[in-house]
Amino acid sequence: MRSGRPFGRAADWAQLLRVSAVFSVPGDALAGAAACGQRANRGTLAAMGASLCLYEAGMTLNDYSDRETDAVERPGRPLPSGRIAPAAALAASVVLTAAGLRLAAAAGRPALLTATALAGTVWAYDMRLKHTPFGPAGMAAARALDLVLGAVATHGACPAEGARRRGAVAGSAALLGAHTYAVTAVSRHETLGAPAAVPLAALGATTAVATATGRTGRVPAVFAAAYGTAAARPFAHAALNPSPQLLQRAVGGGIRATIPLQAALAARAARPGTAAALMALLPLAGRLSRKVSPT
Repeated sequence: MRSGRPFGRAADWAQLLRVSAVFSVPGDALAGAAACGQRANRGTLAAMGASLCLYEAGMTLNDYSDRETDAVERPGRPLPSGRIAPAAALAASVVLTAAGLRLAAAAGRPALLTATALAGTVWAYDMRLKHTPFGPAGMAAARALDLVLGAVATHGACPAEGARRRGAVAGSAALLGAHTYAVTAVSRHETLGAPAAVPLAALGATTAVATATGRTGRVPAVFAAAYGTAAARPFAHAALNPSPQLLQRAVGGGIRATIPLQAALAARAARPGTAAALMALLPLAGRLSRKVSPT
């Protein structure tokens, strides 16, 4: 039933934007800055703002492109229910994308170029890739680019210590991308169910990411263990019973587990203070997810 408000209410937009998932975004820029060997600065803040805008652009564009499928599988979502007009969602995606690029530009040309690649990946994923075998790879690339954005926005092309630091950024981006790939692969089945092998593979992938992240020292190992625990529990439950309900919980848990992973990556780059600050976001994400689903 239509609400008579084509632009929707605040609660409708909160659901469309999946606001409980935004806590998983700022850590990308902070982990990128840490991997580059730098403390957060104005460029990092610009990257965080750009990341949030581009992430939410992707959320609105996701529902815009899926509105016909959601009319069958998720009729209560804001677009198929008529609470928000599709044109309003598309317009919001365009505005948020432009805002994200503008914020990135404030951090310099390398940041703008990286943000442009990120925006292109987000739009390609939502409008084309997500229903193809390349979908998880597209989403993984977007998260990896978001971490790189934090690095280049903080310190240009990360020249501080040459190839070693650039390698650290690439390594952190790859680990974050691997986690995102696993979560996205499960999300493709969250409305219809899946073979147990799907969440089981995600469990194996996140365990491997936790192991690789935590092997560099005692402090990173603590945060990596927190990540591994946060990711493993929902995927293990879904593997035992791969029903739509438990798969959706696994995806939500996987999104929230991004936060301790970002913390572990920061600790891996000798930024334990940043890691501890990121971990404070995890309970906030959990509480808000009980009100607004992140999936």
